[in-house]
Amino acid sequence: MRREISVLVPTPAYSRLSGPLTYETDEDVQPGCLVRVPLGQRDTLGLVWPQPAGAPSGPSPHPLKAIHGVLHGIPALSANWLKLIDFAASYYQRSAGEFAMACLPPSLRDLSPLQFQRKLTRLKPAAPVHVEIADVPPLTPEQTQVLTQMAQQPGPFLLHGNTGSGKTEVYLRRAAQLLEESPQAQVLLLVPEINLTPQLEARVRQRFVHLGEAAIVAMHSGMTPAQRLNSWLAAHLGTARIVLGTRLAVLASMPRLALIVVDEEHDPSYKQQEGARYSARDLAVYRGQLEGAQVLLGSATPSLESWHHSRAAVADQPAPRYTRLSMPSRVGDSALPLLRRVDMNNQPRKTLISAPLLSAMRERLGRQEQVLVLLNRRGYAPVLHCAECGWKSECPHCSAYRVFHKGDRTLRCHHCSLTQSVPRACPSCGNQDIGVMGHGTEKVEELLAELLADMKRPDGSPLRVARIDADSTRLKGELVRQLAEVHEGEVDVLVGTQMVAKGHDFRRMTLVAALNPDGALFSADFRAPERLFSLLLQAAGRAGRDAQLSSAQACEMWVQTFHPAHPLFEALKQHDFAGFAAQQLQEREQAGLPPFSFQALLRAEARTQTAAQDFLNAAKALGETRLPAGGGGLSVYPAVPMSMQRVADVERAQMLIESHSRKHLQQFLSAWQDDLQQLRTQHKAVLRWAIDVDPLAI
Repeated sequence: MRREISVLVPTPAYSRLSGPLTYETDEDVQPGCLVRVPLGQRDTLGLVWPQPAGAPSGPSPHPLKAIHGVLHGIPALSANWLKLIDFAASYYQRSAGEFAMACLPPSLRDLSPLQFQRKLTRLKPAAPVHVEIADVPPLTPEQTQVLTQMAQQPGPFLLHGNTGSGKTEVYLRRAAQLLEESPQAQVLLLVPEINLTPQLEARVRQRFVHLGEAAIVAMHSGMTPAQRLNSWLAAHLGTARIVLGTRLAVLASMPRLALIVVDEEHDPSYKQQEGARYSARDLAVYRGQLEGAQVLLGSATPSLESWHHSRAAVADQPAPRYTRLSMPSRVGDSALPLLRRVDMNNQPRKTLISAPLLSAMRERLGRQEQVLVLLNRRGYAPVLHCAECGWKSECPHCSAYRVFHKGDRTLRCHHCSLTQSVPRACPSCGNQDIGVMGHGTEKVEELLAELLADMKRPDGSPLRVARIDADSTRLKGELVRQLAEVHEGEVDVLVGTQMVAKGHDFRRMTLVAALNPDGALFSADFRAPERLFSLLLQAAGRAGRDAQLSSAQACEMWVQTFHPAHPLFEALKQHDFAGFAAQQLQEREQAGLPPFSFQALLRAEARTQTAAQDFLNAAKALGETRLPAGGGGLSVYPAVPMSMQRVADVERAQMLIESHSRKHLQQFLSAWQDDLQQLRTQHKAVLRWAIDVDPLAI
């Protein structure tokens, strides 16, 4: 018997086919099943969707296309997963089909029903192994208290634990408790970046080796398509008991989810910056409520939004959304690092490594300890310039300078990837004396190697200065190899960007130095101080993690700054995140900024800035007609160029929408979609437009 079904297909929100499409089939297909369907001239993967309420009954008056086949052999995606996709697509202003297909493994979208069946036959179920779990560290009183609270309360929880306080052990202990309580329970452990996954995965596999190798899977964009499909299927079928992944894993199908852990929950990497711009942290909280799973957000420097949502209950104010848990002490009585500030106003001009810092580094290295130097700028120098005519190494395609990389003598744009050889002379005036402006990690690595050339290791070999950044770890496996060398003590001085500032347990690191942090102190971005404080406190946490070393000689964090008396550094000296957060939240409340308001950005890209802004201003005019009388607390600001105005010859502009009510903002954005789709047909010079809800960068 032929019947009609609704199917989601990967169509964007701005298309006329953004909702479910109707097909016919003679099979009994339930919502959540995956099917192959015709779409135009091609065959594509589709997701059977629940029939919308109030849908007309009876046969369609129009001829319908039949589905091509059903992907049999696996259970349908759960009703809760479908609700998660529906909510996320609606909240982040995308089509449900586009969002759902982006959540599925890429190779799954290309498999025919027959190929899918062959894939399933090769999957191996998890086989438990009877082994004894060794080397489980004893719990501290703070860890015990936190685990007791989690066992007695539903959450969601915000775990504020200082660096080295043992947050990871809490994650593993709570996961073990829930996995023991239910033989089918699943745990999702999210990390912000791929480079943190191998280290954590090794620790998880060691702790849960008794579950079997196939019971623990990883999910991140660095995996091959086949690996991603295998992990997704294992999670969906329930054979994977623990899933470790980056932000995309929050949308994986896990029908028996019992616990979601979001490690380093403050990290901006949890916010997707292309396509559906979702926040994995926020979706984790929503998914926990939907699935009845506990949610644990952990960080030494929580986002100010999460900190605000976990505040103490106050009369006449909304109840806090999270339960705050605290672990202020380090494991093993190791001390938190001391902060030392170097006033660069008193140093010779253009000093990169101050004399006091160099002396402190020599002292540490003389005791065979390790040093971390943090500079969040890769390359040798940000700009090449000519002193004669003022020429600078601007990128011809972007509103940025090409960075000088000395290793391969190239000028490289970090936005459009344009790479050219360094010119022998100034392209503008022919001057052969071209100089550099600023400094990057390559230059710091070279300078430290020169300054420390006279020092030797115990075996008589020279000290080793190594660099870890996006350039030195481009090849597959390089990051894991280089981090292993640091852990094994083969590196004496590590120069790195924010990649090495969080999550790593360097046991012999006793001194951390931040060379140039002042840029974020006076940024136009209101979140810049929060990010700087987080980066510096996280970096400081790499020092003194070995209790024996930190007790023998206090570990240190050195900051070279032209503004040593800035309140941010005063709070950093005391490791006073609570005080810093209170001051920042007070400023944001006075200015009406998040979390005391809610924002969205409408972005447009075109070949000219005029075309992009014309589209946005036309959208503003139409949007203002949808505002309630008096504005309803919602503001639509004029269009402006983005801070990075041009990338790869594409001009970019944006417009801010702000409201004191999340509900009113969502209602406005939903109604505005029709206007934007109509405007797109009138402004053909616009290449693309997108709405970014809860943006992290403005």
